[in-house]
Amino acid sequence: MRILIVEDEVHLAEALTQILKKHHYSVDVVHDGQSGLDNALSGIYDLLLLDIMLPEMDGITILKTLRTKGISTPVILLTAKGEISDKIAGLDYGADDYVSKPFSTEELLARIRAALRRKGEVVPEDALKFGDIELHTGNLKLTCKGKELKLILKESELLELLMTRKQAVTSKEQIIEKLWGFDSEVEHNNVEVYISFLRKKLTFLHAAVRISTLRGVGYVLEEVTS
Repeated sequence: MRILIVEDEVHLAEALTQILKKHHYSVDVVHDGQSGLDNALSGIYDLLLLDIMLPEMDGITILKTLRTKGISTPVILLTAKGEISDKIAGLDYGADDYVSKPFSTEELLARIRAALRRKGEVVPEDALKFGDIELHTGNLKLTCKGKELKLILKESELLELLMTRKQAVTSKEQIIEKLWGFDSEVEHNNVEVYISFLRKKLTFLHAAVRISTLRGVGYVLEEVTS
C-alpha cells in the first residue's frame, strides 16, 4: 500500500513517515499544496493524508480538484483541533475521514485501515490468499502447506500488488510506480530481479502458484493446475 503525505510541518511529516513505514506502508512526502496535487493526480496512491493549511494551495482545493477529475483515492484530512468548518467542508467535498491534531498513532492507523476497507482494498494487517499461498504483510511471511519463508519488504510489496490485482496483468511501469514512486529512477531490471527472487521462493515452497510473463506486457499471478 502506498500513501502520500501532504504536510508542511516537516517534523510531523517525518514522524508520520516513520510510523507508516514501521507498519509496512510505502510512503511519499511533499510539503506544499501544488506538489501534493501533482503527486496525487498520478493515481498511484492507495490513500492520501492531506493537511488543510498548506502553502501554494490549500488541502480543500486539492480535494475538490481530485474529485472533479474523477480521482477517488481515499483522503484523510489532517485538521486543526476545533476547526469544525474545515471538517465539514472537507467531508462535503469528498474526504473519507479526518483526524484532528494532535492525534494518537493508534487512531490514525485505525482510520487508515477503515478508509482502505471502504475502498475495497485488502488492509496490510490482513493475510492475503491466492491459490495455496498466504502472504502475511504485517510480518512479511509467505506460507504454503505448512511451510513458511520470510520475505524482504520489496518482495512482500511486489507479491501483495500481484495478489490484490486478482490475475490482472501488471506492467513493469505499474510496479515501479507503486513500489518506488512515479518519479523514481529505478529501472526495469530491478523489477526483474525481485520477480526472480519471488519465483525461487514459490518454487522452494512447492506452491501451486506461479508468476507468468506476458512478453512486452507484464506479469500475472496464476494458479498451476495439475
